[in-house]
Amino acid sequence: MKSIIIGTAGHIDHGKTALVKALTGIDADRLEEEKRRGITIDLGFAHMDLTGADGETLRLGFVDVPGHERFVRNMLAGVGGIDLVLLVIAADESIKPQTREHFDILQLLGVQRGITVLTKSDAVDAETLDVVRLEVEDFLRGTFLDTPKSRVVAVSSLTGAGLDDLKGTIVAVAAEAEPRDSRALARLPIDRVFTMKGFGTVVTGTLISGTIRKEEELEVFPGGRRVRVRGVQVHGQAAEVAMAGQRTALNLAGASIEELARGMTLAPPETFVTTEQADVRLSLLRSAPRPLKNRARVHFHCYSAETIAQIEIYGNKEIKPGERAFVRLVLAEPMLLLPGDRFILRQFSPVVTIGGGVVLDATPVMGPKEIRKTERTASATNAAVSESLKILEAFERRGAILTNRVARRGKRGLSLTEAVAETGWRRDEIAELTASDAQEGVLIRVQNRLFAEHEVKLAQNSLLDAVTTFHKKDPLRPGMARGELLEDMTRAFAMAQELFDEALSSLAKEKKLETSGDLIRLPGHGAVMKDEEAESKKKIEEAFATAGLKVPALYEVLAGLKIDKARAQKIVTLLLRERVLVKISDEMVFHRGALEDLRKLVVAQKSKTPKMDVALFKELTGVSRKYAIPLLEFLDRERVTRRVGDAREIL
Repeated sequence: MKSIIIGTAGHIDHGKTALVKALTGIDADRLEEEKRRGITIDLGFAHMDLTGADGETLRLGFVDVPGHERFVRNMLAGVGGIDLVLLVIAADESIKPQTREHFDILQLLGVQRGITVLTKSDAVDAETLDVVRLEVEDFLRGTFLDTPKSRVVAVSSLTGAGLDDLKGTIVAVAAEAEPRDSRALARLPIDRVFTMKGFGTVVTGTLISGTIRKEEELEVFPGGRRVRVRGVQVHGQAAEVAMAGQRTALNLAGASIEELARGMTLAPPETFVTTEQADVRLSLLRSAPRPLKNRARVHFHCYSAETIAQIEIYGNKEIKPGERAFVRLVLAEPMLLLPGDRFILRQFSPVVTIGGGVVLDATPVMGPKEIRKTERTASATNAAVSESLKILEAFERRGAILTNRVARRGKRGLSLTEAVAETGWRRDEIAELTASDAQEGVLIRVQNRLFAEHEVKLAQNSLLDAVTTFHKKDPLRPGMARGELLEDMTRAFAMAQELFDEALSSLAKEKKLETSGDLIRLPGHGAVMKDEEAESKKKIEEAFATAGLKVPALYEVLAGLKIDKARAQKIVTLLLRERVLVKISDEMVFHRGALEDLRKLVVAQKSKTPKMDVALFKELTGVSRKYAIPLLEFLDRERVTRRVGDAREIL
C-alpha cells in the first residue's frame, strides 16, 4: 500500500472543499463558523483509497486549505508535507490573486507533482471553458504543472462530470511520487490539538518521515516534554503503527491540550535539538513588492510552525526581487529544523508572500553579524564571508553535508549523536557513509566521534611538537605525564580525547613516541643530567638511604648540594616519580628501601601480637612520635595495618 498526501490550493470560493467532498464523500469543513459562512477558515482533512494501474492500493490523504488571503497562514500550516497538489481554478473566474500566491508557495516549497483542476465546469459554456483552459495553460507554462500527466482536468463537483477522469489522473501522477522514507527518524509536525471524550489529548499531523508506533515515547519540540502514544489512527482507522506519508492522529499521555499547540513537532526523544538560527538558501519572488534588506523582519513558516525572523544576508545589503542568496535567519522562537526543510517567508507588513527556500544548516557557527564584529578589515571580512559561502554551497550537495560538518569542528570532531541531530540521518546511515568516505581518506571514525582524516596527522604533529618542547624545557624529567599532555592539547586545540588517543596510539605504533606507564617521551629519551646534577641525585638518594627511618629534613639535604634550588627540586621530583623516594606526608620523604624493610618488620610482628599501639611501634622501630604517627598512617594507606581505636591491627 502506498500512502500519498494531496493538498488543495487556489483562490477562495473556487470549490476546493466541494471537490474534496465530491471525491471522498467527506466534508472537510469541520468548524461551525465555516459551515455558517460558507468558506474554509482552517485546515480540513479527508481520505480515500484508489487502485493503481498495477493493482496496488493508493491510500490518499487530503489536506484542504483555506483560499482567503486572510487565512494564508493556515494554508501554509498544511501544505508543507504534501506529495502532490490539486491546483483548483474555477472555470467561471479563471486565475485570481490567491491562485497566484498559492502557486508561488507551492513552487517555493519544491512541490514536484500535481494536477490543475478546472472546477465549476457546469457553470460555463464549452467555448468559455476552452478560453479558461488556454489561460491556465499559459499561466503554468514552464512550471512543474506543465507536463503531459499533470494536465488540466475540468470537473463539476455538482454534477460529477469529470471526476472519474480526475481520479484516473490522480492515480497516474501518484504512481510517480516517491514514497516517503519510513525508515528515517520520525517527525510529525502538529497541525491540530484537541481533546476527545474518553481518550484525552489528541494531536494530528502529516507524518513527514519515519514511523510512530503505539506505546512509543516521543519528545515534543520545542520544550522537551516527553509523551507516550496511547493510540494511533491513520485516516480515521485505529492502527498499531503510522508510516511516513500518512495523515496521523495520536492519542497522547503526558501532556494536556494547553501544553501542546500547532507548530510543535513530535520526534524520537534525545535525538534532535531546536534552534534559533539557521543558514538557508533564499529565493525572493519576482513579484516581491520591494528588495529585502539586511536585518529586515519577516514572517517565517516551515511545515505547521511559524514565527518572526530577522534576515542577515551574507555579503550583500539587500536581495532584489527574483534573486537568490544565502542568508542567516534569526528566529524569535526556538524551532526544530533540519537540512532540506522547505520554508516560506512573508513580508512583515503588509503580510504577503515574498519568498522561500531551503534550510542548509540549522546548527550554524559564525554568521554575517559575527563576522563583521570579529574581522577588523574589509578584506578580512570579505574573506570570511567568502569561506562561509563556500561551506553553504557545499551543504547543498548531500555528499558534502556530513564531511563539511565534521571538518568545521577541527580537532573536536563531531560525535555520532551530534551528527544525527545536525543532519537528521540515522546512526547506521551515518556509519555507512563514514565507512565509504574513510576509504577515500575523507573521514575517520574513532569510537563514536568523527574527524576529518587530515586532523589525525595534524594531531600527531601537535603531540610530537609538545613532547619535544617538553624535553627541551625540562630535561631532568624522563617523560611528560599523559594527563598533562592531554590538558595541553585540549587547551590549545580543543582536541577531543578520542583524537588524542588515536594520534598517540598511531605515533607509538610508528615508534615516534614511547609510552612508559603514565609517561610519554621521545624514543630513547630519559632524564638527561649534567655531571653536577647526576652527583646531586646520588647524594640525595644516599642521604635518605643511609638514614633509614630517621630521615633528615628535605631542605637540609638540598641545602648541601652544589646546584641551585630549582634544579635540586626537579631531581627530587624525578626520584619521587621513579619511586626511589616516597613522600608519606607534606614534610617527610623516605627511601623506598627503608619503607620496604619497615613493612617486613611489621608483618613479622604479627606472629607475636596481632595488634600494636604507638608505644610498641616506637619500641619496635626506634623512632620518635614525630616519625611514628606519619609512618603508621602510611602503613594504614598501604593496607599493612588497620586502625582500631588507639591501636593498629596487623593485616
